[in-house]
Amino acid sequence: MSRKLVRSIVTLMMLAMIVSLFGFGPAAKAADKVWVGLSFSDYATERWPIENAMMTKLLQAKGYGVLSQQADHDVKLQNDQIDTMVAQGAKALIIIAEDGASAATAVEAAVKKGVKVISYDRLIKTPSISAYISFDNTEVGRQEALGVMTAMGLKDAAKDTGKWTKDNPAKIMMMGGDPGDNNAILLRNGQDSVVQPFVKAGVVKIVADQAAEKWDAAFAQKLMENVLTAQKNQIDGVVASNDGTALGALQALKAQKLAGKVPISGQDATADGCNSIVKGELTVSVFKDTRLLSPLAVELADKLLKGETIPDLKKFTMAN
Repeated sequence: MSRKLVRSIVTLMMLAMIVSLFGFGPAAKAADKVWVGLSFSDYATERWPIENAMMTKLLQAKGYGVLSQQADHDVKLQNDQIDTMVAQGAKALIIIAEDGASAATAVEAAVKKGVKVISYDRLIKTPSISAYISFDNTEVGRQEALGVMTAMGLKDAAKDTGKWTKDNPAKIMMMGGDPGDNNAILLRNGQDSVVQPFVKAGVVKIVADQAAEKWDAAFAQKLMENVLTAQKNQIDGVVASNDGTALGALQALKAQKLAGKVPISGQDATADGCNSIVKGELTVSVFKDTRLLSPLAVELADKLLKGETIPDLKKFTMAN
């Protein structure tokens, strides 16, 4: 055998090894899979990594390939990640949007390419989505406010307001969620349904109403610090919209020795939130069972990809 032929065989063997190392064989097999993309606004929120793991497992059990990204609260990055997943072959997307309006751009582009999009827990503001699933966020907000009002002795605006009167109204701070998240609006609707009757009766005074951008705990702490300074610590209750912002606000309350004395609400029943309740600091956290929502998203994606009818879906206008 000539040296030239030996060199050619060695070259071919090396090429074969490189092909094997780069996985062209398995990739061809993987290409037969239908891919689903999971796009998360962030992983700082305690629930999102848990739901990512749950949906990934359920999708893989159905034979789907899974692409997953989180955007660290970066609107542009999330849109870029969505575009990339579509380019990588995702036929369906389950999206937790950082900003419901901004995400519409990438979603509409994906839908034009035949991709099915499920808006998960947060509304993406485009009629192009295939489905939007969430909890009853208006009821969540109502329960948050109800917990704070009840803890303050405010049970009925017409006949049972405890120690609070028009001459001595309870001073309340309303701490909203991220302005780019439609859930923050729904939560406020529920909160107002409980708080506003007391305001109209004159036994509650809203002394501050501010939104915590990106649901950020540190931002919420600064908001609370500013309100405490402006009100000379005269705050009787805080209706906060989730555990993260509530725990941030609690840091400011702790510094003034008011933690546990000023009722404050949250939602998601996070580990830190539940521990805070046990410590007598956080007053109420609304538990939303994500073990129900994640499987629903996977079932919807599966049916949409198979072209099956979904009779349980109801149509709403964007205004609704």
